[in-house]
Amino acid sequence: MGILYIVPTPVGNMEDMTFRAIRILKEADVVLAEDTRTSGMLLKHFDIENRLLSHHKFNEHGTTAHLVERLKAGQTLALISDAGTPGISDPGFYLAREAIAAGIEVQCLPGATACIPAVVASGMPCDRFCFEGFLPQKKGRKTHLESLCNESRTMIFYESPYRLVKTLRQLAEVLGEDRQACVCREISKMHEQCVRGSLAEVAEHFTQTEPRGEIVIVVAGHSHKKEKRTKGEQ
Repeated sequence: MGILYIVPTPVGNMEDMTFRAIRILKEADVVLAEDTRTSGMLLKHFDIENRLLSHHKFNEHGTTAHLVERLKAGQTLALISDAGTPGISDPGFYLAREAIAAGIEVQCLPGATACIPAVVASGMPCDRFCFEGFLPQKKGRKTHLESLCNESRTMIFYESPYRLVKTLRQLAEVLGEDRQACVCREISKMHEQCVRGSLAEVAEHFTQTEPRGEIVIVVAGHSHKKEKRTKGEQ
């Protein structure tokens, strides 16, 4: 039996690539890539000369059975996505599940992902949080948001810069304009930025300043504690 390695790649700064990740990509029989053009530049940067095979959300159901057979035959496969850790809002879950079901060893290397730096940098509680990824674009979107009204954990969302303002306004409408939030963009890149404030304030900021780059939204959880007014407070 071979081994399936799930290998995180930098979300921005190339220095975030680990020595182990580079070694695994050099030693693997095949590197599975979400976009071979994007990954080709990554491999070239680290002088990795290895065969790239396309594996993305549009073909993973058709290619996984063949890849599992290669693993059964003893080959070592390394799976990467365009950026970050495969399986986190990227292809990877299906192949990992099928490989495990076939008795194949699956190892995921520690490494880059956008959600963890965002929740830590937000200043909000990060001892307990829930990762929501991308919200449904149309069907079920409002229902899903409403289901999070009483979520007490810090919430993390991924969003496109083109839908950011709309999403922030929808979050404010459903969760309340005063709910605290932090929008992190371009994590680990030259123009990294965190904008903090209420959902209304953050939405207004990005209405005035066009958002660009990769976006992570961190939203405070619902507080179930009733606010106590002290004597003399209005």
